[in-house]
Amino acid sequence: MSTCCVTDADLIARARQGDPAAFGELIDRHRTSVYRAALAALGSHADAEDAAQDAFLAAYRRLDSFRGESSFKTWLLTITWHQAINRRRSLTRVWRRMVEPAFAGGIESAERVSPLDQLAAIGPTPEQAAAGDQLRRDIQQCIRALSPKLRDALLLAQSDTYTYEEIGAMLKVPTGTIKWRVSEARKTIKKQLRERGYGDVV
Repeated sequence: MSTCCVTDADLIARARQGDPAAFGELIDRHRTSVYRAALAALGSHADAEDAAQDAFLAAYRRLDSFRGESSFKTWLLTITWHQAINRRRSLTRVWRRMVEPAFAGGIESAERVSPLDQLAAIGPTPEQAAAGDQLRRDIQQCIRALSPKLRDALLLAQSDTYTYEEIGAMLKVPTGTIKWRVSEARKTIKKQLRERGYGDVV
């Protein structure tokens, strides 16, 4: 049977019966989402890879506890987030390396084209490129300055990978709270950028 016709539930049932290939297929299906969630929490590719591996291992060990009350993806992302947060707490150099492309979609990519993309589209001069690099660094600093609750919600939402419902499940707060945190984070960053003299681009 083609894997596209096999549901997660089918694969879970087979994995529970001892079929390692079935769990391998689950890993392949959700690898990107798991990795991006870990990256949003940790900001480091190497740490995100380790956290993703830990999450899949934890999910495999806890497979019998999955009751289907949420989708397998949501359940897996919740485990991933917990693994990543535990790893983040143990790191001594948290947030030194930020998420790549560190807000590349702009402050509100769904609503406007970022200044960096606008510069790239017209072929920036060296001066414009330097200004764009400075803006990127300032955005990174603004993100780092956010409270953990606002920062986590924003980075997950900005990844364009998860629904607000999935983010809420990961962070264990209502969907409405996630929407508020994302909105508040964007407002805070825009305010700080204006104070730094970027009033013409935010």
